[in-house]
Amino acid sequence: MDTPSKQDSATGFDRYDRQILDALQRDGRISNVDLAQRVNLSESACLRRVRALEQAGLIERYVALLDQKHLGLSGTVFVHIALRREEQSELAAFEAAIQRIPEVMECYLMTGEFDYLLRVVVADMADFERLHKEALTRLPGVARVNSSVAIRTVQKKTELPLQ
Repeated sequence: MDTPSKQDSATGFDRYDRQILDALQRDGRISNVDLAQRVNLSESACLRRVRALEQAGLIERYVALLDQKHLGLSGTVFVHIALRREEQSELAAFEAAIQRIPEVMECYLMTGEFDYLLRVVVADMADFERLHKEALTRLPGVARVNSSVAIRTVQKKTELPLQ
C-alpha cells in the first residue's frame, strides 16, 4: 500500500502528493483516515505526506469558503486602478493601503493600461458608491478608477488544476 511513487521532476512531488492535494482542495476537512483510504496509503504515510506538503508551502492554509450572497454581499465589482506614477514608493503605499480595505478580496499588479485589478464584494450599488467615494478614490497615488459590475458568476473555482 505504501509503495514509493515516481516523482515529477518539474514539481518535486508524485502521484500520491497530487491525489492528496486534489482531495484537500475539494474538502479541507477530510479526516486523515478518509484521505488515506482515498489515495491508497496507510494513515501514517498519508499524514507524513500532508505535513511535508504543508512544510514545503504547497498547502498555504485551510479555510472555510463562505457564501457571499447569504452574507448580504451579492455584488461583485472588478475595479481597474491607474496610479499617477509607477515609482516603487507609490506602489508600496498603494499596496499597503489596499490591504486595509476588507471589501477588496483580490488585488493584482497588472501590465497594460491600468496598474492594478481589484475584485471587491459589496451589498449593492449604494454600498459600492460608498466604497468608491470613501476608500478607492482616496488610495495613495490613484489617478483613475474604472469599474465593471459583474452581472452574475458563470464559473468560480478554488481548486487549482493538478496535471
